[in-house]
Order: sequence, then structure tokens, then C-alpha cells
Amino acid sequence: MAEEDITPEQLAALATANEEKDATVNYKPPAQKSLQEIQELDKDDESLRKYKETLLGGAAADVIADPSAPNVQVTKMTLVCEDAPGPLVLDLTGDLEGFRKNPFVLKEGVEYKIKINFKVNKEIVSGLKYTQQTFRKGVKVDKSDYMVGSYGPRPKEEYQFLTTLEEAPKGMLARGTYNIKSKFTDDDKYDHLSWDWSLVIKKDWKD
Repeated sequence: MAEEDITPEQLAALATANEEKDATVNYKPPAQKSLQEIQELDKDDESLRKYKETLLGGAAADVIADPSAPNVQVTKMTLVCEDAPGPLVLDLTGDLEGFRKNPFVLKEGVEYKIKINFKVNKEIVSGLKYTQQTFRKGVKVDKSDYMVGSYGPRPKEEYQFLTTLEEAPKGMLARGTYNIKSKFTDDDKYDHLSWDWSLVIKKDWKD
């Protein structure tokens, strides 16, 4: 069966089989504080001291805010798959327009994780979240939300976030092209980066 032969009813069945997941249950965002406010918190308060150490680490004094740089920079997305014959990496620092024209190829049924590399340049950011919506022939068949967390500025070193293990769709109906909309946001619903990319599920890595 060719991808073009899949019916709207079959697409609806795929969407039902991939019910929307939300990893943000019971998450309550903390109060937003600037770097200066955090550095000036009461040093005698043990809980606040630990809060500062957790978010700022020992490099807070070395942070140099570049006024031209965004606070959060998403730099790279990688599909981590031990079975892949080669690297599956998107550079998110340049032109984002061509990703859907050059889709990743995944063998059906393989397990993989998505890794996001990002930097925090100036201020603490709370409640970072990675969201992706997956479409097949224009129909949304899956949605995943991943809570990334809160991070302090560390402009000289990237953070990494790894999703839970995913399994590529398998079976004749599952093979074909999937268009994915990804978004990296925070508690204030600020969109730090959105990008579109594609997956092609095949019977084998090269068929």
C-alpha cells in the first residue's frame, strides 16, 4: 500500500492510537526572578542559598550579558538512535526553512530519543517546555509535551535535554512521511524557537 492510499479513516485510527500525552501534570511554575534579584537574596537563608546554587552554580559572577543575544538559544536537535547508520542532527542556529525538504529516515519500530541543546545567556528562565505535534497528510496524529525545567545563565556551556524513549511507528499503514512542528517555550509562554521538520518511516533504513 502506498502512502497516498491511506484513507482519512485510517489516519483517524492512527491519531486515536497516539492519544495526546502531557508531561506537565501538577507542575506549578515558580515566581520569576532576575539574576540580580537572585544574587541579592538573603545569604543566611539556607533554602534560598541552595536555590541560588542550583540555578546559578559557581559561575554566576562570570556571566557577561550580551545585549544582542537572546536569553535562551536553542542550538541543536538530535535524534539519538543506536541503530541509525549515521547521525541524525539538525543545526538550529541557521536557516530553519529547509528541514522539511530533507527529512530524517527512520526504520519502522526502532527506538529513539530526541535531544535538545540550548544555552541560557542572561537571566534565569523557569518552566522551559519542549512541545511537538506530528502530522500525517495534514492530520494531527500525535502531540507530546516535555517539561524541561528551570535553568540559570551559563552562556559558555550548553545544556542538554533528553526526551523519554520513543518508538517509531511500524506496519504498512505507518510507513510514510510525518511532518513535525516543534516549539521551545517557558512559563510565560514565550516562544524561544519554533521549527518544522520531517520524518520518513521506511521498512528498512534504505529500501
